[in-house]
Amino acid sequence: PMKSMHVPREDKKYKFGPFATIMIKLNMSRLTPKFEVCVDSVVSAINAEKGGASRVELCDNLAEGGTTPSSGMISMVLKRLKIPVMEIEVMCLDIQHAKNLGVHGVVLGILMPDGCVDVERVTKLVEVASPMEVTFHRAFDMTNDPFKALNDIIKIGSIQRILTSGCDSTVLEGLETIVELVKHAQDRIIIMPGGGIRESNLSRIFAATYLQEIHVSASTTISSTMIHKTSNIHMGKAFYNSEYLINA
Repeated sequence: PMKSMHVPREDKKYKFGPFATIMIKLNMSRLTPKFEVCVDSVVSAINAEKGGASRVELCDNLAEGGTTPSSGMISMVLKRLKIPVMEIEVMCLDIQHAKNLGVHGVVLGILMPDGCVDVERVTKLVEVASPMEVTFHRAFDMTNDPFKALNDIIKIGSIQRILTSGCDSTVLEGLETIVELVKHAQDRIIIMPGGGIRESNLSRIFAATYLQEIHVSASTTISSTMIHKTSNIHMGKAFYNSEYLINA
């Protein structure tokens, strides 16, 4: 189930994106409906409040139609909705909660705007995660130099593996880079290929280099048990944003 975070409305005027524009037009037309804004980040919640929202519905995975947000996200929105906040604090809370639950490991990764690994913030997350295992996720594939990124991640320490598609869309397309990464790693860290791996291409991937681990979804689709189906309505977002766009 989704949870709604109800926040008081401030009687101040802000110019914050399309939502604020809607509110201005409503005020001009003397319409006074209460607006509940669906948000999926601390930044979105702050902007909704500044734009004049009556309350916010805090969700996760809006592309999937909206799911229950993490405990870290809920806590941070409740405590710090009205002041600027960095998402790193939400991540730290989530990692700590996972550790308290007895999770064996976490997957994380942060980059600087220039495409380098954010060593300072990743180090902070790794320290919070200890002694759990840590995997640096496919943010690695977005770095400006995968071999420098590899060295930076190794220097941070306490990160056991890197999940990568070889800086390409799929492992097969990035296989040459993966081979070089394995050589460069020299057993200092596990290079774990992931992205588009299927039973039909496994042998080709294994033949290219020595791999200690691989990452697969091994998923399939099953038919819904619903008899009545409405095909022209989508509960999630019909189109996904670019990797370089953030909902706010």
